[in-house]
Amino acid sequence: MPAVSPSAPGQPGENGALTTDTNGVGHVSSETVVQASAASTDTPMAPVLYEPAQPPAPPPPPTGGPPAEPGDFPPAEEEEDGMTMLEHLEELRTRLIVCAVALVVGLVISALPIPYITNDAVTQAVIYIISLPAAGHLIFIRPGEGFVTYFQVAMIVAMVLALPVVTYQVIAFVLPALLPHEKKYLYMAVPGAMISFAIGILFGYVLLLPVAIQFLLTFGTGNIEGIEVKWSFSEYIGTVTTLLFWMGISFETPLLMYFLTKLHILNPHRLASFRKYALILAFVIGAMITPTPDPLNQTIVSVPLYLLFELGLLLSRLAYTE
Repeated sequence: MPAVSPSAPGQPGENGALTTDTNGVGHVSSETVVQASAASTDTPMAPVLYEPAQPPAPPPPPTGGPPAEPGDFPPAEEEEDGMTMLEHLEELRTRLIVCAVALVVGLVISALPIPYITNDAVTQAVIYIISLPAAGHLIFIRPGEGFVTYFQVAMIVAMVLALPVVTYQVIAFVLPALLPHEKKYLYMAVPGAMISFAIGILFGYVLLLPVAIQFLLTFGTGNIEGIEVKWSFSEYIGTVTTLLFWMGISFETPLLMYFLTKLHILNPHRLASFRKYALILAFVIGAMITPTPDPLNQTIVSVPLYLLFELGLLLSRLAYTE
């Protein structure tokens, strides 16, 4: 056998095998190395353990200040004004409950006599005042008509008695969302609206209602004997309350025009060009409000409505120049 020349440790020999040092350890061939590497690729790798993602670190505290506590950060759902949507709804529910309680108290005061103060209820006094223009011409024609009509009038009186409480609750709910100049307009508008509505009701009762009732009582009968005019009490009350309500709403027109001009919604110069249309609209509304078709009652209603438009135009010009 030919002799094999020694080679340096770790260097390949003549036949491609790796040799070891001279301590007697056997040689390792290149084929053995290839087989070992192939076998290592077939061996399955050990599973890698899953490490859950760590939560992000809290933000660093401000420079020069104490470390932030968990309670120092506001909740994500908190609004800028410090109230959440649920808190707004809770406040609205509370104020609606207060309004309902005020309405119930007003109904009790209006429908029942007040002990040691009056023998009659407030509703009875209101019915007496409303019935004066048609005294002697009202009857009950259905069973229970007096009872139902009485409580209808009592409900209207209860709404009037509860109006200050309801107005306060509405103002207290919307006031935080208003700007300073809007709050000033609100403080001016609420008393003005109530006074204008009361003036409209007084105007309708004193000037319009007696003329309308007298016309309806005498129209068509003349001097014919044997014809007696009798009206259903519930129908009469419904007609009178509707007439007085719309007269009160109509007297809100000047105040509404003034504040709409202050809010830059209306322009007095443009409003002045609608005078002819306002006159026609006043007679149309007068025909709808009055319970009679005669021109006299329509004129009694329509002329004040047009004068209210002129008054509103004057206030609008005043608001525009301020």
